[in-house]
Amino acid sequence: MKRTSCLAIGALSMLAMAVQAAPAGWELAKEEDGIKVYLQAVPGSKYKAYRGEVTMRTDVATLRKLQDDVGSACAWIHECKEQKLLERKADQAITYTRFNTPWPVTPRDSVVRITERALVGAGVRRDLEGLPQYLPEEEGFVRVSQVEGFWEMTPQPDGQVEVIYQVHTEPGGSVPSWLANKFVVEAPFNTLRGLRERAEQR
Repeated sequence: MKRTSCLAIGALSMLAMAVQAAPAGWELAKEEDGIKVYLQAVPGSKYKAYRGEVTMRTDVATLRKLQDDVGSACAWIHECKEQKLLERKADQAITYTRFNTPWPVTPRDSVVRITERALVGAGVRRDLEGLPQYLPEEEGFVRVSQVEGFWEMTPQPDGQVEVIYQVHTEPGGSVPSWLANKFVVEAPFNTLRGLRERAEQR
């Protein structure tokens, strides 16, 4: 009886630790290969916001270079088909991206403004804002109607960098629920894993 009680208490303690580890209001959806993916319902939206977290053996400068190389970024961004820089000035950039989607869903494209600002401790935050009206809609693509999110890259005492990638999108048009549910988990996971692979090779 005593052993059972101890096991129960231990299990409850571990559960409490897991709950405490999750950001407020977020639910852990996947944890694998050092990457955590959280989801959160968004009032008024059918689509959940996603948040990916990982620590990388790299530095902020390397991560910024990889992200700034817009033309090559599809190598690590989930389901990215093509990306190009439309405008860059001071601390802002505007990008155009085309995404792959499984048949019969129409491929998506998006225009996003990225605004960078410094964080305390030599970290960097890059805010993401969708600009669906910036370009005329392209034939054969559905424009993503809303993008809101950010990247945060924060150096750690052990020389690594904590990276947080958080986004909520309204994909426009009609998207099957199975695809939407799959995307909000796979997008942050695959994007962070791809970015880490390239960052840690440098």
